[in-house]
Amino acid sequence: TIAGQNITYPGDVGTKTASLDLIKLVFNSVLSRKGAKFVTFDIKNFYLQTPLDRPEYVRIALSDIPQEFIDEYNLLDYVHSNGWVYFEIRNGVYGLPQSGSLANALLEKRLKKHHYYQCTTTPGLWRHKWRPVMFCLLVDDFGVEYVGERHALHLKAILEEHYDVTVNWKGDLYSGINLEWDYAARTCRLSMRDYVANLRVKWDHPFPARPQHSPHKHAPIVYGAKVQYADGPDDSPPLDKDGVARVQAIVGALLYYARAVDNKLLVALSELGQQQATATEATNDAIDQLLDYVATYPADGITYRASGMVLSAHSDAAYLNVSKARSRAGAHIMLSENVPVPSYNGPVLTIAQIIKCVMSSAAEAELGGLYICAKEMVPLRQSLVEMGWPQPRSPIQCDNSTAVGVTNQTIIQRKTKSMDMQFHWLRCRDSQGQFRYFWAPGATNLGDYSTKNHQPSYYGAQQKFRQIADQFTMHCLRLVAPAA
Repeated sequence: TIAGQNITYPGDVGTKTASLDLIKLVFNSVLSRKGAKFVTFDIKNFYLQTPLDRPEYVRIALSDIPQEFIDEYNLLDYVHSNGWVYFEIRNGVYGLPQSGSLANALLEKRLKKHHYYQCTTTPGLWRHKWRPVMFCLLVDDFGVEYVGERHALHLKAILEEHYDVTVNWKGDLYSGINLEWDYAARTCRLSMRDYVANLRVKWDHPFPARPQHSPHKHAPIVYGAKVQYADGPDDSPPLDKDGVARVQAIVGALLYYARAVDNKLLVALSELGQQQATATEATNDAIDQLLDYVATYPADGITYRASGMVLSAHSDAAYLNVSKARSRAGAHIMLSENVPVPSYNGPVLTIAQIIKCVMSSAAEAELGGLYICAKEMVPLRQSLVEMGWPQPRSPIQCDNSTAVGVTNQTIIQRKTKSMDMQFHWLRCRDSQGQFRYFWAPGATNLGDYSTKNHQPSYYGAQQKFRQIADQFTMHCLRLVAPAA
């Protein structure tokens, strides 16, 4: 391992690698493509077997080198008078900024001879020119979708010409995510079985004496109140340096877990994320509540089903529910069918984002949420096209009729200059045939889940919430079904 911050490399050190969103698109593609299955390949010493395009140099004090290495390599013959031994690095080493880029370029050169190529606009996605095989590459881990085992064996044989390859034909673990494939029912459940338990052990967090049913403290509902008051400032004592570091480490560890398999944590992590640099005792209490929640529900996950691979979304926003008079955008982006009201599927991407600008109305907040949601969907649409899934207009459900009317141009705006960029961009994408905006009741909007801190009973009712959404979907499908 080399201290990469001390290396100056003149070339490009950027490495194309798959994103978590792309990995989930591939999982859905496996379920939705007839006869497809999933396998993982892992290359051993991927970086270490890559020759450098130019040597690098490092010096190590002889006193820091174990005696057995000194004896085995006769290092006393090479020690400088100042007590240092100078080494020339010829192959990839962990820590070199160019290791990943060079390893990726060499892999591309070797696979290109056999008609494999990286997709142009989707980093980390590889396809074959004619074979029904496709894979996403995350550093040295291959997540492979194939139709017909002989095509997966073809890729495996090519890799084994140059690397040591470990194969998992069950495909039940990728990027730290446990996968439960049911090819007969065409479903897959994602979870991270030991992640929460290991996190609790690492931070010595005991199992809660009472079950915690909410990941974050929520504001109680006051029915009949004529005035809504903002929360007061946090005047609890600030944490010391170690306490702040603990908060930051836990937020970072749970963020990957939330994005991968448990999107219910994202609103809480969004609030804690903006507090972590100046964390207080109140922040620490919120962290403990979040750890109690994941300890109560350590086996949460996401289930995907086969679909028409049409990118769809539920967009929502909560008005003025964040500090400094800000609002929060939420979205549930999934893969469904090309129908008027798409049916439910597990989220490929969940948005729980604070809108930086101060919104002047609920309609403007909803429009801002719609804008954020649609912007995230544009690269996902292109990735699906490159994966072989052409996209019609992507339906986006919104529960604010004014926002939908502005984007569909059934409402003519007056004095909404602050909304110009958002609605003009949305209208432009609509005219290009990329999106289809439609209204549906708020009770069926899955994006609402990611806009605020709900009361504990709401989290327990999440299954019922999804059932209501499915019932509404089936009702709409019956309304638009042809008479025949």
